[in-house]
Amino acid sequence: MECCRYHAVGEGFDSAFTVDASRVTFGRGCLAEVGDRARALGMRRVALFTDAGVARLAHFEKVRESLRAYGLEVEVFQDVRVEPTDRSFLDAWRFAADFRPDGYVSLGGGSVIDTCKAANLYATWPADFLTYVNAPVGEGRPVPGPLKPHIACPTTSGTGSEVTGITIFDLLSMGAKTGIASPALRPTEALVDPDCTATLPGEVVAASGLDVLSHALESYTARPFVRRTAPPRPHLRPMSQGANPWSDLGCREALRLMGSFLERGVADAGDHEAREQLMWAATLAGIAFGNAGVHAPHGMAYAVAGLVKDFRPPGYPSEEPLVPHGMAVILNAPAVFRYTAEESPERHLEAATWLGADARGAAPGDAGEVLAQRLIQLMRAVGMPNGLGGVGYTGADVAALTEGAFPQQRLLQNAPREMSRPVLSWLFESALGYW
Repeated sequence: MECCRYHAVGEGFDSAFTVDASRVTFGRGCLAEVGDRARALGMRRVALFTDAGVARLAHFEKVRESLRAYGLEVEVFQDVRVEPTDRSFLDAWRFAADFRPDGYVSLGGGSVIDTCKAANLYATWPADFLTYVNAPVGEGRPVPGPLKPHIACPTTSGTGSEVTGITIFDLLSMGAKTGIASPALRPTEALVDPDCTATLPGEVVAASGLDVLSHALESYTARPFVRRTAPPRPHLRPMSQGANPWSDLGCREALRLMGSFLERGVADAGDHEAREQLMWAATLAGIAFGNAGVHAPHGMAYAVAGLVKDFRPPGYPSEEPLVPHGMAVILNAPAVFRYTAEESPERHLEAATWLGADARGAAPGDAGEVLAQRLIQLMRAVGMPNGLGGVGYTGADVAALTEGAFPQQRLLQNAPREMSRPVLSWLFESALGYW
């Protein structure tokens, strides 16, 4: 998108944006490159992070054998939770502190990659746990320096964690998600191999794909970087700097790919074209939101996932209640975008069109509804629950959900319109059901 679409709004606001990204290798079979890449980064003792499910797959053996073929010592950590907690991050930290690796490799979904980021951080720069956690939940202190090299190998087409400096977890004492955000957390390299998605259940592809969609949609509609107060020093410019010309490029293409391939990728594991395109969209959207930031649907999702009662989605482990991250995000999205469209109707209509909506003849005042209806169509097509009510929430839960979401100020302040407590409550009520 053209830079000229962004106009400086006045003294004291930012007039520049920063582009950061991991080195990315994309293509079928590229997991086999991990040993050579690790050796080139100077690794000798490698902490390999995965989860129990991935550890049983051929992808895991391919990665481990590639590392060993280059003479690297490998120690495996596979006790990653599907939804990490502060407690599981502490377990990973202890593992890394005991093993003392000089490099990390993560193989799995966002939970694995995020857990690896946290272990690398705390083993390299030990501190009280809340030291680096985003304010106001934690102290929000900057990471003191660089971390050990980290090669991230995603096995799901969703979180984009392989190219972002963000790690997310459940803070058990709070009953909601929070996270740590720092450029230092961004993996050194990402190996994105679409072959990994062939074994994913359709339900997982649906939830992770809708997470990708919302990454792109939230980044594209975020408060523009020229409306953010300029940082006191240039190096303090936040990663969530708002919509900008660089992030727009990735958002636009990711939304187009989602509109074209999400339903196909969910319906047929053998549709290699669709699943490869979804993996590419995840990478594009990850780079985009890693430089622009997401906003209200994600901020609200942390409360939805953290306060889950007894919902157990098909396609996921059933040992404990769970609202998968992408599901928790998309259930809020139609309500949020109906509200935010007033601020930038043209962007909401553009996004709806890239997702496949027919916006011909739509007026600016129609933008929120056009986009919301297309999101609802996609949700129904891939088997999402009917709003928050579909995962067990009622009007009686709105107050708790609001209190769980309001501390997510890093995200909420990136929204194009005000996200006060009353607004959040109204949005949660609006998201209880859509059809």
